Parts: sequence; C-alpha cells; structure tokens
Amino acid sequence: MKSFIHEPFKSKISKTNTHYSAHYKDKDKPQAIMDLSEKVSELSKLQDILYAHDRHALLVVIQGMDASGKDSLVKNVFSGINPQGMRVHSFKTPTSTELDHDFMWRCYNKLPERGMIGVFNRSYYEEVLIARVHRDILAKQKLPVMPSPKNERQFWLNRFNAINDLEKHLTENGTHIIKIFLQISKNEQKQRFLRRINNQEKQWKIAVSDIKERQYWNDYMECYQDILDQTSKENIPWHVVPADKKWYARVAVADIILEKLKSLDIFYPKVDEDVLKEINEAKHILESE
Repeated sequence: MKSFIHEPFKSKISKTNTHYSAHYKDKDKPQAIMDLSEKVSELSKLQDILYAHDRHALLVVIQGMDASGKDSLVKNVFSGINPQGMRVHSFKTPTSTELDHDFMWRCYNKLPERGMIGVFNRSYYEEVLIARVHRDILAKQKLPVMPSPKNERQFWLNRFNAINDLEKHLTENGTHIIKIFLQISKNEQKQRFLRRINNQEKQWKIAVSDIKERQYWNDYMECYQDILDQTSKENIPWHVVPADKKWYARVAVADIILEKLKSLDIFYPKVDEDVLKEINEAKHILESE
C-alpha cells in the first residue's frame, strides 16, 4: 500500500486541482476504500498508545466550505477510534455566553487533554473567516472598539497573531496540531447541494442560508487564502486537501494523521518494579483460587 501525504500549503489555493486524487484513478476507488480501512486500523492502535502514554495530545482542525465533506470525513476517518480517547466538537453560531468572552474562548474549553485526540469541525478560524465576510457577525461580538476602514487590516493581523501564538504555545506544551482545509470546487458544492435536496434522507442537512452563501464564494476564497498565508507555519502547516472526491480526501487525511502520530515519541508506559511485584503477587493469588 502506497503511503502519501498531500503537500502542506505552499502556494495559491486557486491553483489547487480539487479533483486531484494522487496515485489513485477513478477506477481505484475500491482500493482507496480498502486503504482507508487499513489506515483506520493503524490509527486505532496508535491512539491506544497515545492514550496510555499520556504525554501528548493531538488536535485536528478541519475547515472547508459547506458540503466539503467535513462531517462524513470525521465519521469515516475516526470510525475505529475508541470513543474514550477522542472528542469531536462542532462550532456553530456562538451563544450569548460565548459572545461575552474573547473570540477564541469557546475553543479553549474544548482543547484535548494529554492522551486524547480532539477534532474541531470548524474552529477559531471562523473568527477570521465568516466574521470577515459578514461584518454583522463581528458587530455582535461586543468589542470595545470596532475596527475602522483605516485600521481594519491591523485588526485581522492581530487576530492572526493571536492564533499563531496560541498554536505555538499548545505545540510547546505537547498538543500537536494538524490543520486540514478541504477544498472543493464551486460546481462540486452545487452538485452536492442538489443531491441533498433530491434525497429525502439528506434534506434535513440543507439550509437555504447555505445556498445563499454561494454568492460570497470569492470572498471566502480570499479569506481562506489570507488564513493560509498568515497561519501556515513550517511546524504547524495547513494541508490543502482536494475534496471533490470524498473517498480520496478521507484516505489522504487519514494518512496525514498517521504520519503525525508515527512521528511522536509515544509508547506504552513501563510498570516500575514495585508495582510489577504487586501485580505478580496478585496474579499468584488469582491462580491459586
């Protein structure tokens, strides 16, 4: 089975071939699904070691336009993980309590503890994305001073700096961060919306507001480009994953996560001699019953 990682972000997202599928051809989809199954099995084993070792945490941040496959990716890639060892958080419209805190507060509370895998389906990056596209959202954040046209650029740069500082701090303290941007084409999003509308079992996932957001597509792409430019760092890069083919995006993301876990110095902890002596004594008692 070939191992691969889609290259971390290095250029313009407008140059990404969203239909890309690495060494897989369309006819290889069944093989990709089999490869994903093997990778999920490997992830399960490594997650167990991560949990037992209890020195590192892994945070997987997943961003993407509506219908880019975030939910199904989480479902398929993490299907074999012990629920005790991971938490998935999806960040929707902020509550009144969340709006009474700084823009990253609600994500602070959901960060994974040591030994855990945390998955953010959307994240604090929404605060330099949708809050830029829709200024009314920013107005609801109760900021002491709203940015003016004169200082608006510096306002967003300050937020980027705050995010970079947070991620640097987390990494230095044992939380390793993988950032995934699932990139689909505007046409692929349209087709997925239409399939949802035409499938009674999927209609509940459609919101008219999602379709209306398509008019801001170019604005979102500009914001994503700025996010990648400002926050993709050598040790915490963004991975731009072509996602027109969901089956490819899933196996690619699973591979990225696997490579990160394999790079960590994690192992099952050794039991010290005193505890081992007690265990052997307990074993003797059990065997003597």
